[in-house]
Amino acid sequence: MDTSSDVVERFAQAARWASEVVGRLADADWSGPGLGEWDLRALVGHTSRSLITVDTYLDRPAEAEVVTSAADYYLAVDSLGPSEAVTERGRKAGEALGDDPPSAFDDLVERVIPRVEGAGDPLIETIAGGMRLQVYLESRIFELVVHGLDICAAAGVDSVPPEAPLRSAMHLAVDLSVLWGTAPELLLALTGRARLREGFTVLSG
Repeated sequence: MDTSSDVVERFAQAARWASEVVGRLADADWSGPGLGEWDLRALVGHTSRSLITVDTYLDRPAEAEVVTSAADYYLAVDSLGPSEAVTERGRKAGEALGDDPPSAFDDLVERVIPRVEGAGDPLIETIAGGMRLQVYLESRIFELVVHGLDICAAAGVDSVPPEAPLRSAMHLAVDLSVLWGTAPELLLALTGRARLREGFTVLSG
């Protein structure tokens, strides 16, 4: 069974891996393609929000625990409506990284990890409601791994996430698929029995 220290270590591994990937983009075309409507700078900016929100929420204690799992967090966020706000926050976060995005990203990592290591497991107020820090970190591990891979694909970087956070992200993807009712389709594809339909995602039903 995972302990709090296990979750924190996986978060730290994911954050440092993402920072290592971003660190290889010093000479990249930051205005070039990133993901969807994001250019590379906005994609890195959105990824940095996995650190920024932890830093912010640690200063926002919650009165009640509303969200009890990382998968439920994503369902709650999905119910909040269109993703235009997410897109815009990514752009603004990218702009906030300034003239040296790799250094700014690394500074975030080195600030947030010690805060998490010393925080324990408080109730924090997130965009989806009150939840335990350790549960929220599971969602941030997922974001850092997935968007770290997005950055690799966009910039042509060859890098693989550490095994522990990669396993964590895969487990959450399966949990989400079960909650959305798409697990049979995913399982058949993973075992070579069928192809996933176009546009399939574990982030929605």
